[in-house]
Amino acid sequence: MCFLCPSSSPSSPWSARRAFLLAAGATAGSAALAQVDVGKASQFRKLVPADQLEAAAAQQYVQTMGQAQAKGELMPDSHPQVQRLRTMARRIIPHTAQWNSRANSWKWEVNLIQSDQINAYCMPGGKIAFYTGILETLKLSDDEAAMIMGHEMAHALREHGRERIGKSQATGMGLALGAQLLGLGDIGNVAAKLGTQLLTLKFSREDETEADLVGLELAARSAYDPKAGATLWRKMTAASGNRGASFLSTHPSGPERIKQLEANAPKVQGLYEKARKAG
Repeated sequence: MCFLCPSSSPSSPWSARRAFLLAAGATAGSAALAQVDVGKASQFRKLVPADQLEAAAAQQYVQTMGQAQAKGELMPDSHPQVQRLRTMARRIIPHTAQWNSRANSWKWEVNLIQSDQINAYCMPGGKIAFYTGILETLKLSDDEAAMIMGHEMAHALREHGRERIGKSQATGMGLALGAQLLGLGDIGNVAAKLGTQLLTLKFSREDETEADLVGLELAARSAYDPKAGATLWRKMTAASGNRGASFLSTHPSGPERIKQLEANAPKVQGLYEKARKAG
């Protein structure tokens, strides 16, 4: 495990030593073929350099964690919920490169912020944040929390943020931002203009479906019960009227989503049972 973060600076109020970094180099070498079908990743993502987008995400993540620490809201490494989330990440990360080979070189980070918000995210490059509200308000089991983590990781692995920006550029809606992302401006300006957008990015229904299914498989391969996908979203639906449900503003719930998760759970049940026996 490495505790060095190249995106942080000495002046940052957040020390990178507080972060959880885990290279995905220990990827499972004999992973079976994917059991869920999500098709090929969008070609629009190729319009945006992955390394620059990941650098912008890392810079924004350091800033967000620094702000949380300054407010006393960044949970310490010793906090039980932090340990819980990082244990989940250690189990899931070795299965990520099957979906994106870049994940092998990502410096994965997992942190927890004290907030009533029902929210969690994974930025490009594997920068993960959970808010205590999503764990406590929904009273998530480990299996359900792992479904959220897998889902958010899947957005990063399938490069949905990169795709959204690429589509905007292709349709002429983001020419100035696109120019900087394509190397015509410095990365600091890119991060300043893009970072906060990455935190509130709304994905398409297709993106959400992909993230649900890839996350379901990631969790199952990591010995988390795939049936928890449906129970999680039932809880999300019940919480949909909560003003603090930030997660639901970008991840709408509904009966169709639950139905799809229930239909796909049997496809990864064998992976789950195998992982449980191996563990």
